[in-house]
Parts: sequence; C-alpha cells; structure tokens
Amino acid sequence: MAVIRRAYRAPRSNNGWQSMLQIINGSVLLDGSLVRATVTVDGAEIEEISDSRPVRGAAFDATGLLVLPGIIDIHGDAFERSLMPRPGVGFDERIALLDIDRQMLANGITTAFHGVTMSWEPGLRSTEYAARIVEAIEDLKAEFEIDTRVHLRHETFNLDAEPLIAGWLAAGRIGCLAFNDHMEGTIKTRHRPDKIRKHIERTGLSDEAFFNLVDGVYGRADEVGPSLDRLAEAAVDAGVPVLSHDDITPAMRDAFRAMGVTIAEFPINEETARNAARHGDAIVFGAPNVLRGGSHTGCPSAADMVRGGLCTVLASDYYYPALLHAPFALAAQGDAALADAWRLVSSGPAAALGLRDRGTLDPGKRADIILVDASRPKREKVVASIINGRIRMVTEPQRLSS
Repeated sequence: MAVIRRAYRAPRSNNGWQSMLQIINGSVLLDGSLVRATVTVDGAEIEEISDSRPVRGAAFDATGLLVLPGIIDIHGDAFERSLMPRPGVGFDERIALLDIDRQMLANGITTAFHGVTMSWEPGLRSTEYAARIVEAIEDLKAEFEIDTRVHLRHETFNLDAEPLIAGWLAAGRIGCLAFNDHMEGTIKTRHRPDKIRKHIERTGLSDEAFFNLVDGVYGRADEVGPSLDRLAEAAVDAGVPVLSHDDITPAMRDAFRAMGVTIAEFPINEETARNAARHGDAIVFGAPNVLRGGSHTGCPSAADMVRGGLCTVLASDYYYPALLHAPFALAAQGDAALADAWRLVSSGPAAALGLRDRGTLDPGKRADIILVDASRPKREKVVASIINGRIRMVTEPQRLSS
C-alpha cells in the first residue's frame, strides 16, 4: 500500500462522528488530476489518501463516481423565491431556509453564503427583513445540513443601516460583506415599466410612493462614499472579506481595492475584469451564465472569462443547480479542464473567503466531500454528500457498508 497523503495529529475522541469512513474505488480529484484512491475520513477531517487500503470501519463504494471537494457558494440568493414566491406572498423564513438547505445539499453545496440584501427599500430586501433572515440563519445553525453563513449585500445608499452593519461586523455575524449599488440603475430605468415593475412590486409600494422614496434616498448621494470608507475599514479590521458588486470601470475597481475590497463580483465588462486579474483580485461570475451560454443582462460571458483566465470563482447567484453542472459544461465545451473548472466552485471560493480548512481533498482539511455520478452529460447528480465528516445525504445506500 502506498500512502499518497496523510495527516499527522494526536489521537482524539470522535466527538459524535462515526469513528472512521473510507471512500473506496472512486476517482478522486487530487492535485489537478483524477486518480483512483481511497479517502479515509476520521472524525471531521480527511485523515489519509492512499492508492489502496484494507477497509476498516464504514466504507462507501464509489465505483463509477467522482470524489470531489464540496461546493462552496460565495453568493446565492435563490432562497428569496422560497421566502416570497410571488410578490407580497411570504412564508415563514425558517421553513423556507430549511427547505433551501435541502435543495443546496442535493446539489452538492457544502458551504453556503446566503446573499441577504439590506436595502433602502421596504419589503423583502429591507433592513428589517434582512435582520430577520440573519437571526433565522443563526437560530437554525444546528438544524442546517450544510455550513450556512451570511453574505450581506449592502445597498450603498442604505445609509441609515451603517451602524447596524458595523455592529454585526464587530460581532462576527457576517461571513462576507458586499457593496451593491442598484440605485443608479433604478434612476436610469424609472421610465421603463418593463424594467422597473418587478422592483416596485417587491416593495409593496405604489408607483408614486416608490419614486418619492427613490428621490429622497438619492438626495443623500454625497454621503455614500464616506459611509463605504468606514464600513470597509470596519470589515478589514474584523477580518471579513469584502466584495464590490457590478464594477463598471477599472477606476471603480481600483478605488474599491484601495479600500481593501479584493473580490470583484460580476464585473460589468472585460476591461474591468482584466484590471482585477492584473492585481490578483478574486473575480466572481455566475454559474447560471455558464449554463445559459451567456449573461441575461448583457454582461460578459462567464465561459469566455474562464477561458481567458478572468474568472476565479463561480457563484450560484439565482440558481443553485448551476454550481454542480457548470464545471462539467465548461469541460465539455473545452473552456477548461474539469479539474480547473472544479476549482472555481471549491478552492477558488475558499481562497477568496479565507476558508483555509476546506476547498481541496487534503489530509487535515475538513471532510467536505461529494460523490458525483457524471456518466450522463447534463445529468450529473450527487450520490452522496459528506459534510464535516458526516454523511448528510445518500441516494444509493447500497453502496455503504459497515
């Protein structure tokens, strides 16, 4: 038997996990290649990866399956559709979030950063509603199957929320902070009913009340810059990663980088993405963009950005299944080798978010592992999900033996 990699550490109790689990006969993603190996999980961590090993403890027969690092979703807001599936029709946030947890689990997501928008508008994206969601996520931590955190999407004109956000940063209640400015777009589309209608419906306001609110909020534009400076400093001091959303120009990316904002989320054009790449920033594009063959808003093609080395992270954005299928689509299209494409949903987001304990299948790392049947193109499916050393989902239980 040859040991490929092994974690050396002092013996410890299993703290409630199964004492040992071995994943055998699978194709393991290791160092950029798929290799036949046995992955041994001890407690919450990967203990060893070897080319063969006598089975001891529980074993999962991964014959015909890919053994991959669990997916890390840096930004997903599809949960909003479970909270409010129709304008003005809301459901209890705890029911909705637990349902979404199961959806993500089935799609191979093992760590999720829920994109909770905190906006100047009332309704689903208001400050008050965001606070309810943050509280619900914290309350449900023990019930979630996956590691769930908050990606706070701060609408930059929501100036009155600054003290609350600063307090959350200091208290460690935010996993990452994003600066979003959809006010400018609202101003530009206010005379386009086809563009603005959904936005107004989400708030529950009449047209007149909505535009009166917009005018009042936009009148404080000169306060936005100083507020962002203070919040960026607070986030950096707290060790919280910060993203800028929809950077329009290289100059905008430069300005955010100077504030310590080192993740460019959905840059609007290739020029801005190239600026981010030159400076070593993490660059996020949407996995749905890959599956659909392009952006639905006229932004750069994510596949083109991957091919050009201008994307380091893919996010589920508004569609959770996209994260599982996008790497396989990129590989099938010749945009990237599968191992490189998988980094966009595993080690890429882990590095951007400072999650050093996950993202790769290395001994000593968290045992966040998914087993995927990729035998049918565009029909890839997760057969089992192991999160923090525990089997959280399995669709073919006959593969498991004790």
